[in-house]
Amino acid sequence: MQRALVAEDVRREYGDRVALDGVSLSVDAGEVFALVGPNGAGKTTLVRALTGTTAVDGEVSVFGESPATVAKSRLGVLPQEFTPPERLSARELIDYYAGLYDDPRDVESVLADVGLADTADTHYENLSGGQRRRTCVGATLVNDPDLLVLDEPTTGIDPAGRRDLRTLLSDLADGGTTVLLTTHDMTEAERLADRVGLLADGRLAAVDSPAALIAEHGGENRVVVDFVADPSEDATAASDVTVPSPAAAVDALGEAGHRVELHDTELVVHGVVAEDIGSVVDDLERTGVVYDGLEWRQPDLEDVYLAVTGTAVTGGGEPVAEPADDDGDDTAAETPAEPNATDGETGVAQ
Repeated sequence: MQRALVAEDVRREYGDRVALDGVSLSVDAGEVFALVGPNGAGKTTLVRALTGTTAVDGEVSVFGESPATVAKSRLGVLPQEFTPPERLSARELIDYYAGLYDDPRDVESVLADVGLADTADTHYENLSGGQRRRTCVGATLVNDPDLLVLDEPTTGIDPAGRRDLRTLLSDLADGGTTVLLTTHDMTEAERLADRVGLLADGRLAAVDSPAALIAEHGGENRVVVDFVADPSEDATAASDVTVPSPAAAVDALGEAGHRVELHDTELVVHGVVAEDIGSVVDDLERTGVVYDGLEWRQPDLEDVYLAVTGTAVTGGGEPVAEPADDDGDDTAAETPAEPNATDGETGVAQ
């Protein structure tokens, strides 16, 4: 199968800070590949390295060519921060970008694809945050790119819009478009991507399909019990009744054959398959402990990221400090550029 993107030992430093530390990966043509990680992990810097908009050490190729020489009409790139002229409507903006190409897609069909057919004549400055993001996504699609690169594409989009965009990206991939996206939304990556790369501190910690990563690193199904912080305030805790402590519940559940851990006011019962949830609840009720809620959880990519990197995606740590006028990771604003630009911080539909 043809490789759309190949990176070998890609490195990028900003002073004494390392943004990318020897990243190697490949993305097949027609694949949806998600780079996941918190702010500062190196996602945006890696995207810029792969699309040739920042200088790096190492080797990068796009459809077998250097990012500097590959036809820009084959690429659609949407940076995380992109602000087009606000005085133009969504239709006018997409029509403007269509005019930069010899054989663009029909503007009306693009507007329909991104869910803006009914608001196409609204000025960009009057669109909601989600509608603005949809407009920007539409601008990346107008040249019908072979490779679509989206940095946090669903930021600011409402749940229905995220669902529609996921469907659109899946349809594009089914039609042969290669999609590379960055996200810190693990549910989005799990539902959309064929493969996921876990990026942490500028290093690629693991790459595989979501299912394979979860099977290898996600751990077991579990029941999570949230306890009442102060049982004495609960209506069921009368003054002449001794309410068992969570620690006592741990002992009782352990004696019943469960593997249990206690974290503050959260008790975790490990290795619980769906058909055994009822028995856990019954055993918990017999302890007499007072609890707020109970949930059965299956492992997901959030668990995988924590297991592999030791860091939660929602935590993130400190972002890499990068110059605002250079290649800021998840921080620097970008401006649109002509599609034939070969250097600098280029924007949408390059």
